[in-house]
Amino acid sequence: MVRGGFPRLVYNKTSMAGLAIALITALTILFFLMAQSGSGAANPYLGIFVYMILPPFLLFGLLIVPIGMFRQWKRIKKYGEVAIPTWPLIDLNNPKHRNAFIVFIAGGLIYGGLSAVGAYQGYHHTESVAFCGQTCHTVMKPEHVAYQNSSHARVPCVSCHVGEGAGWYAKSKLSGAYQVYATAFNKYPRPIPTPIKNLRPAQETCETCHWPEKFFGAQQRQFTHYMYDDENTPWPINMLIKTGGGDPKTGQTAGIHWHMNIAVRVEYIPRDERRQDIPWMRVTDSQTGRVTVYQDEQDPLSEEEIAAATPRVMDCMDCHNRPSHQYRSPEQTINQAILTGRIDPSLPAIKRVAVEVMETTYDTEEDAIRNIASEIPDYYRSEHPEVFSEKRVAIEQAVVATQQQFSRSVFPEMKVRWDGYPDNIGHFIYPGCMRCHDGYKVSEEGWVITRECNACHVILSQGSGERAEMATTEEGLEFQHPEDIDEEWRETGCYECHTGTQP
Repeated sequence: MVRGGFPRLVYNKTSMAGLAIALITALTILFFLMAQSGSGAANPYLGIFVYMILPPFLLFGLLIVPIGMFRQWKRIKKYGEVAIPTWPLIDLNNPKHRNAFIVFIAGGLIYGGLSAVGAYQGYHHTESVAFCGQTCHTVMKPEHVAYQNSSHARVPCVSCHVGEGAGWYAKSKLSGAYQVYATAFNKYPRPIPTPIKNLRPAQETCETCHWPEKFFGAQQRQFTHYMYDDENTPWPINMLIKTGGGDPKTGQTAGIHWHMNIAVRVEYIPRDERRQDIPWMRVTDSQTGRVTVYQDEQDPLSEEEIAAATPRVMDCMDCHNRPSHQYRSPEQTINQAILTGRIDPSLPAIKRVAVEVMETTYDTEEDAIRNIASEIPDYYRSEHPEVFSEKRVAIEQAVVATQQQFSRSVFPEMKVRWDGYPDNIGHFIYPGCMRCHDGYKVSEEGWVITRECNACHVILSQGSGERAEMATTEEGLEFQHPEDIDEEWRETGCYECHTGTQP
C-alpha cells in the first residue's frame, strides 16, 4: 500500500495536483514572508496576499489530496484491479503505517500551528494602519495623509474606529464588507462622508486614554495670523484657553470641559446630519436634578419636531470631531508655513499669492502641483522683477512649501477640501462653539447661553508693531480685530466672514 514514501492511493492526478498546489503555495508564502522580513516595511498588498489570499489556496490543495485518494480507492474497488482492504486501514503494528501515521500527525500539528499563527497575523494585518489607510489607496488617501500629520499619528486607526471587544469588531467588519463592494465597483461617494452614525461612543474609545475626571486648569495657546498686505504683517493672539473640568470632586466644574457629563448632563437636538445647526439644548444638573431647556429664539423647534427627535448626549466628539483627520484651510496652512520659516515672509504678498493658488479648484493633484510651480514664480516675475531676480531660492522654497501644504489638505480626485469637513474646535472658519454659544439660545426662565469671549478664553496679548498690546489684569484684553470693522465683530461670528481663504 505504500510506494515511494506515500500511500499508493496518493498516486493519482487529483491528489498529486493537490500536493503540487499546496507545495507551491507554501513556498510562495515562505518566500514573501522572508522578503517582508528582510525589507522591514509594512506593505498592505503583500499582507493581503500572504495572510488572506494564499492560505485558502494552501487549504484547497491539502483538501484535494484525500478527495483524490477516496476517488482512487472507489475506482480500484469498482474495477477490481487488485484486492484491497477497506479504506482507510491503519495498522500501527505495521512500521510503514506507523511511520505514515506519525508523519500525518506531525504534519497536521505543524500545519495547525502555522494556520493559527497565520490566522492571527491575518487578523492583526486587518487591524493595521497600513491596511486601513493604504489598501484602498485612492479612496482612503485623504484620511491616511491627514492622520499621519495629526496628534494621533501613533494611535492605530482601530483604537478609535473600533475599540475593544468582539461586538464592535464584528460590526466594523460587516460594515467593511459593503465598503469593499463599493470600492470594487466604484460605488463610493466623493468625498467620503464622515461616519457620524457609525462611530462608537467616545466614552468607549477616547476616554480609554483621556481621563475626563482629571481634566482641569487652563492652556496657553498662541495663534499667529499673517495679513493679506504686501508686508505679510503678523498678527499674533496669545490666549489662555479655559479648559476647566467637569468633576465636582476636584472643584473644577467650569470652563470648556464643564460639558463633560460629570457635574452636568448636556443633550441637544441638531437639525442636520452633520450637527452644525443646533436649535435645542437640555442641561441637567447632576447634583440638584434641575433641568434647563434652551431654544433658538430666532428659529425654535416645534413641539412635533422635539417629540419626534432623539436628543444626543454631548460627548468628546461633538467638539473634537476631527481629532485625526483635519483638512486645514489654505489660510491656516500658509500661516503655519510662514511661522515655521518654510516660507520667507519678506517675499511681498506671499500670504495672498500662496492662498490664492491653494484655493483654486483643480481636477487632479498633479494639476495643482504643476500650477503652483508656475503661478508663484510668474507673479514675482511680472509684479516684482527685482525680487524675482534676488530671491529665486526663497521663491522656490515657497513653491515647495505651498505644494506640500496643498498635498496634506486638498485631494482633488476625492473632492476633499477643508470646507467639506467642519472642525468644531473654535469658531474661526466654522460655527464650532457658536453652534450653541451664539447669544440666541434662551431658556423659559430667560437665561441666555453666553456669547462672551471671556467665557472660554482670556486674551493675554495681541497685535504687532504699534498696535501690539499686553494684558495687565486677569480679565485680559478686549479683542481687537486686525482690520478696522468697527463693532461688527461683536454681532457677527468670525466664521461668517472667514472661510479659510481671503476674507
